[in-house]
Amino acid sequence: MKVKEIMKKEVISVRPTDSVLDVLNLLLKMEISGLPVIDEEAKLVGMFTEKDIISHILPSYIQNVGRFIYEENPKATKIKLAGLNNIKVSQLMRKEVITTTEDTTLCEVARIMLTNKARRLPVVDKSGKVVGIVARGDVLKAFAKEIENPR
Repeated sequence: MKVKEIMKKEVISVRPTDSVLDVLNLLLKMEISGLPVIDEEAKLVGMFTEKDIISHILPSYIQNVGRFIYEENPKATKIKLAGLNNIKVSQLMRKEVITTTEDTTLCEVARIMLTNKARRLPVVDKSGKVVGIVARGDVLKAFAKEIENPR
């Protein structure tokens, strides 16, 4: 089975110029954790996830110290939350994105997801345009279907 058989072809995406607050609200409304960031030519320029927002809100020293004692709702966090409307997606998005193609096999896309700790992969054509998206849930559904209907 190939990615083209399981991917979602209607991809909701965001622009680099969108406000982080608007995209956060979109993620919450759709109950998903991330979206591809696409430029005017429909080319993939990044990936924006809830992790990017959380990483921005929490103090930067967290990455360096690992565990820490953190008071509930500190002032710095409230200030960062209030400022999300003034920050653009391009400022927080990941620019290095793992992608796949329509012809990638189910097992290979699962391996890519596991080794890169990716929840979803944009599916791109040869020119870098996004033609779909495949999530871990899509892969699991396909595996379950294969179990039910072995060839």
